[in-house]
Amino acid sequence: MISNFEEKMSAPDFWDDNEKAQSVIAEMNAVKSSVDEYEKLQQEYDDASMMAELADEEGDESLAAEIAEAVGSLTKKLDEFELKLLLSQPYDKMNAILELHPGAGGTESQDWGQMLLRMYTRWAEKHGFKVETLDYLPGDEAGIKSVTLLIKGFNAYGYLKAEKGVHRLVRISPFDSSGRRHTSFVSCDVVPEITEDVDVEIRTEDLKIDTYRASGAGGQHINTTDSAVRITHIPTGVVVTCQNERSQIKNRERAMTMLRSKLYERKLEEQQKQLDEIRGEQSDIAWGSQIRSYVFHPYSMVKDHRTSVETGNVGAVMDGDLDPFIDGYLRSQIKVETE
Repeated sequence: MISNFEEKMSAPDFWDDNEKAQSVIAEMNAVKSSVDEYEKLQQEYDDASMMAELADEEGDESLAAEIAEAVGSLTKKLDEFELKLLLSQPYDKMNAILELHPGAGGTESQDWGQMLLRMYTRWAEKHGFKVETLDYLPGDEAGIKSVTLLIKGFNAYGYLKAEKGVHRLVRISPFDSSGRRHTSFVSCDVVPEITEDVDVEIRTEDLKIDTYRASGAGGQHINTTDSAVRITHIPTGVVVTCQNERSQIKNRERAMTMLRSKLYERKLEEQQKQLDEIRGEQSDIAWGSQIRSYVFHPYSMVKDHRTSVETGNVGAVMDGDLDPFIDGYLRSQIKVETE
């Protein structure tokens, strides 16, 4: 498989499309990393097996603790490696477009959106993914009204698809002078970044394109030119916006990529819905349903309602420790597919 990547990279026109070339290199590096990881795991397994055989032959019980530690470490690494290999769906390897939209509740919900923005940014940074803010609409007093992130890296979508749904917060509101408990909701939408080589029909006459002045959090060009772009796909009502670039043309290109991704995801969801109807199945987790609760008061707990994975370490989760929840969701989906 690595030889296929090397063959692509040796082609004379490989660097004609720099972004595509970087994507191929990133994928090849990820495959090489998996091969190296497998070889290290194989070596650890061989070492542990030899140690166990030696202890058995010589009746040396003093090695028992060392063997147990080696087996425990190897088991954990194998679980993590297995999860990487299980991300085999067609678009798992792609970049992810993640959107956060606070629900009703004004400043309280908008602040919750800001907290989730930080959480996902920290998670991405810990995993070596790059984060670009494509669109940012600040809240009236605090937080955000909406934000769109492009999270770039191999398997970014494969992991983050586990986060799609509504996230619920229960806490004593810092914006309530009476110190009352509030419940807030933020929806998280995640789609793969679909490249132009994927067949999605978008007719020019179906688009309404507006330009306006950017209002993001930072940048000297903000509010100086009509560089931000909003595209509405009239037949479906899907709306995308981008204000990350200084150039209106570049923002338009980014917005079109986002639109293509959303329309393709919509197409896949419709196909899945038709299959479920044919099978007579009803999905337990519908789009827009609550997937996870974050409770700050009267006790500390984060619980995923789809998998029952939970933790009392709320601080770690808000600092980007999402792996137990992502792992639990992805493994639950694998079980569903194999049943």
